[in-house]
Amino acid sequence: MSTPNESDVIFDWNIHGASQPATARKVLLVDETMRDGVQCPSVTDPSIDAKFEMLRLMAKVGVDCVDIGLPGAGPRAVGDVTRLAELIRDEKLPILPNCAARTHANDIAPIIEITQKTGVMIEVMAFLGASPIRLYAEGWDVDLLEKRTRDSIRLAKQNGHVATFVTEDTTRAHPDTLRRLFLAAIEEGADGLCVCDTCGHASDTGVRNLIAFTRGVIAETGKNVRIDWHGHNDRGYGLSNAITACEAGADRVHGCVLGVGERVGNTSLDQLLVNLKLMGWHDGDLTSLGELVDLTSKACEVPIPVSYPVFGKDAFRTGTGVHAAAVIKALNKGADWLADRVYSGVPAGWFGRHQVIEVGPMAGDSNIVYWLRHRGYEPVEGLVSAIRTRAKGTNRVLEEEEILEVIRGVSG
Repeated sequence: MSTPNESDVIFDWNIHGASQPATARKVLLVDETMRDGVQCPSVTDPSIDAKFEMLRLMAKVGVDCVDIGLPGAGPRAVGDVTRLAELIRDEKLPILPNCAARTHANDIAPIIEITQKTGVMIEVMAFLGASPIRLYAEGWDVDLLEKRTRDSIRLAKQNGHVATFVTEDTTRAHPDTLRRLFLAAIEEGADGLCVCDTCGHASDTGVRNLIAFTRGVIAETGKNVRIDWHGHNDRGYGLSNAITACEAGADRVHGCVLGVGERVGNTSLDQLLVNLKLMGWHDGDLTSLGELVDLTSKACEVPIPVSYPVFGKDAFRTGTGVHAAAVIKALNKGADWLADRVYSGVPAGWFGRHQVIEVGPMAGDSNIVYWLRHRGYEPVEGLVSAIRTRAKGTNRVLEEEEILEVIRGVSG
C-alpha cells in the first residue's frame, strides 16, 4: 500500500469550516532578546561570544531585524552594540540591526556614532511613554511629549537613519494623544510607528482596534509608514496577540526567544516562528530554531520548562504504551512524517527535534522493544520481561542507566 498524503490522513479544522483563516502574507520579525529580553531581572546578559552565535542563528532561521542593544545605557552596551554591528557587516548577515533609545539626544547620539564608526545603518527605535497613567506618574503633559517626539525623530532623520517612533503603553493610551504624537512623528519623517502592549494589557480585540486606529491615522497623511507590534505576556496573551497583530495588518512583530523579558516576559519569538511556519506565513528553514532556543537558555541562564511547547524536554517525549505503539506503527510504515504527526500537532523534524519513546510504568512492550532496538540491543523475551518488571515497579520513567543496569544483569 502506498504512503498517503498528509491531507488524506489529517482533516484540518484550522483551514476548513465556517471561519476562514487570514490570507497569508509576509510579516517581518524583530528579535528583542538582547535588549528587552535581558531587562528581565532573572536573566543573565549573555557574553559577547554568545551574542555573536545567537545573532548568526537568528539570521539563519529568518529573523529580519534584531535589537542589538541600548547604547545609551553605558560603555558596556556601546561596546556590545558596536561589535554586533561589525559582525553583521563582516559576515554579511541577512539581518537588519536596530537600537532602542529614549526620545532624548543622549540616547540617540551613541547610535549615530556607532553607525558612523562601523558603516552599518542602525535603525533608531525612539520610545516614549504615552498612557494617561504614565503621564500622571511622570508629571508630563502632551505638549512635552510632542516636543520630544519631534526632536528625536528629527535628529535621527537628519543623520540619515531609519527611524521608528515607539509609544510605550499604547494599549492604554488615549486616541487623541496617540493621534497627535503619531502625526508629529510622521511629519518629522518617521519610517514606522511601533504600538506597544508594554504592560500586557490587551486582548485580541484591543490589538485589532489599536492597529485599525493606527492604520487610519497613517491613511490621513497619505504616507507609507510601517506599523510594528510589540507585546508582553502578563495575561498570557503574548503569542495569540502577536498572531492577531499579523492578521490585523502589522508589518513587523517583535518577540524574544523563550519569551524572556520584564515581569512575565515578551511574546515568545520561537513559538511565533513555529506558528507562522505551520500557518504558511513563514517559508524559512527552522531546523536550527531548537539550537537558538537551547543557546539562549544557556547563555541567559533561563531554564526551559519541561512542558514548554516544541522545545521543552517533554514536547515530543512519551512513556505511554498506546502513544508509543502508534508512533512505532507509523515508523514501521516507512514514513517518518507519519510518526511525527500521529500523536503531535507539530512536526518535530521541522524544528530540529525528534520523537522520543521512554520506558516507565505506563509503557507497553512496544516501548521497550523500540528503546532496545534504537540503541542496538536485541529485544529477546527475557530481557524485555526483565525491563517490564523494573518499569512497572516504579512511579516514573526509567533513566537510561537504570535500563542499562537491567541489561547488564540479564546478560550476566
